[in-house]
Amino acid sequence: MDTDLPQRRIGILTSGGDAPGMNAAVGVVGRAAARRKMTLVGIKRGYNGLLFTDATKDDFIEELRLETILDIADQPGTYLRTARSKEFMLPEYRQKAADNVRALGLDGLVIIGGDGSFKGALDLCRLGIPCITIPGTIDNDLNYTDMTLGFDTAVNCCADAIRSIRATSRSHCRPAVVEVMGRHCGDIALRAAACTGSEIVLAPEMPWSVDQVADRLNYQIAKGNLRVTVVVAEGAYRDSMEPFDVYGFLHNFPGAPKACYPDEPMTAVRLASILKRKCGMAEARATVLGYVQRGNQPTAYDAAFACEAANLAVKLMSENLAKLDAGEPIEHYAVGVRRGKISYLPIEEALQKKQKFNKRLYKIINNQE
Repeated sequence: MDTDLPQRRIGILTSGGDAPGMNAAVGVVGRAAARRKMTLVGIKRGYNGLLFTDATKDDFIEELRLETILDIADQPGTYLRTARSKEFMLPEYRQKAADNVRALGLDGLVIIGGDGSFKGALDLCRLGIPCITIPGTIDNDLNYTDMTLGFDTAVNCCADAIRSIRATSRSHCRPAVVEVMGRHCGDIALRAAACTGSEIVLAPEMPWSVDQVADRLNYQIAKGNLRVTVVVAEGAYRDSMEPFDVYGFLHNFPGAPKACYPDEPMTAVRLASILKRKCGMAEARATVLGYVQRGNQPTAYDAAFACEAANLAVKLMSENLAKLDAGEPIEHYAVGVRRGKISYLPIEEALQKKQKFNKRLYKIINNQE
């Protein structure tokens, strides 16, 4: 066991989009802190919780007791709530947050969130606040770690939904467009398409056009596959409706062209509508999966990852505080997983890691390799 640090107080917050497993991580941080005789303080609503005034302090700050946080471990969402703080982007508010951390008597912070949350943690580090980060985002867009907390749960949620959609698509011999989350990262779409046998996947990391998608769909139709699934990452849309001259068939009868307007954005519904006309299908349906991907109980993988990552985060924090006591320099770490093993590296270095999108898997799914 690490050297005990009596009377130490550390804070924890969840920031950005909520992710399955955040509560599990908070619970394990609480247990690990208690073993080291540390008090754990919860900061609610992300970085907004560090910008409290004396009048609002009780709304944002809660001392977390084991009997409370052990009951939340299997709950979806985040007990500490979350938010994106525009004020925190300004230097004067970051300084206020650092001052409030000290006023609370906190020796350091454990921060769970995505890339924006990591950048906020790095800003606090530069203001003298020891921080350890855990990657909590379904998007899987932190490139220093193989997977982020919540990603596996989101993919499993999408896989269950896509399998159900493919079953009814097969029954009715019609293609389906399924939009999944992921912001500017296509990893959810890629993994969900791969594990469900979907024939087409679209991601923001790879160039594509509606005509190319229509050609791929027509190729499948020519082979007798009338229930193709097109999985689209929410950040993948590129074309407006304007360029399309889509005379097609409605219930196997010639119909009028689809109305198009200048600069009209592409959506899952519009993509399905265009594809059915370009490919002569009687129908093509769109489904947007949305927030169901965030609000599930964590999978076994995510719960286990939360356990290891949270334990390591508290261990690293304990070691940092011991170094501070000895007058030694410290490093602010991001916890992650590499090649299946829990690991860590400096936060600044973690944010500099390059994109890891699996282009080969993308080509395999799209029958390009």
